[in-house]
Amino acid sequence: MTRDDLFNTNATIVATLTAACAQHCPEAMICIIANPVNSTIPITSEVFKKHGVYNPNKIFGVTTLDVVRANAFVAELKSLDPARVNVPVIGGHAGKTIIPLISQCTPKVDFPQDQLTALTGRIQEAGTEVVKAKAGAGSATLSMAYAGARFVFSLVDAINGKEGVVECSFVKSQETDCPYFSTPLLLGVRILEAGSLDCRTSNLSKTRELCPVWSLHNSEFLCAVIAPHRICLVCAWVFEGGGTSQH
Repeated sequence: MTRDDLFNTNATIVATLTAACAQHCPEAMICIIANPVNSTIPITSEVFKKHGVYNPNKIFGVTTLDVVRANAFVAELKSLDPARVNVPVIGGHAGKTIIPLISQCTPKVDFPQDQLTALTGRIQEAGTEVVKAKAGAGSATLSMAYAGARFVFSLVDAINGKEGVVECSFVKSQETDCPYFSTPLLLGVRILEAGSLDCRTSNLSKTRELCPVWSLHNSEFLCAVIAPHRICLVCAWVFEGGGTSQH
């Protein structure tokens, strides 16, 4: 079973549920975890557009499981506490569209090129690894539930005023040639502090070499992608630079 195998079933389910949301709670924040997220987020967006209530800043594709897996695999290799490891994951939520920015890991870690390539591949194919381990009888369950809960709890924390809440999510993108892209988001009721991810260009070359699928042409482009977008969860406005919300 792959994410693509789920499309025919989940596409209809997502379209039906999001149509109900568009009709009855159009201002709600919509978190989509049903796979394939790379497809179900565009479906959700089109449903909201059809009902005339589309707000791209309130529709989130939950890709937290990729981050959780990246954190766990890096922690395992470096004998670290996975709760204290953070690897931003950008791109998408399937196969080679999953781009773990290991060079941006906190704390900083280093791997030889062959190990880095293998680690990236394992993160990208972790879902398939689970399916094989279950002999085709199922896919990730507890880890998926944890990832979904973590993302929702982060939204709630930000709404309640907690500062510095950053989560990666597959959202409408204006930074890339792709209409949707997973990127770190800085969430909050008001605009928060400047981006917390280190965008030193010297650390990005390995990522560009490993991920030609996204045609990352230059360091400035990638820095723009991984610098957290600032989202006000009250007005759902995306801030850039030093802007602030007025509440």
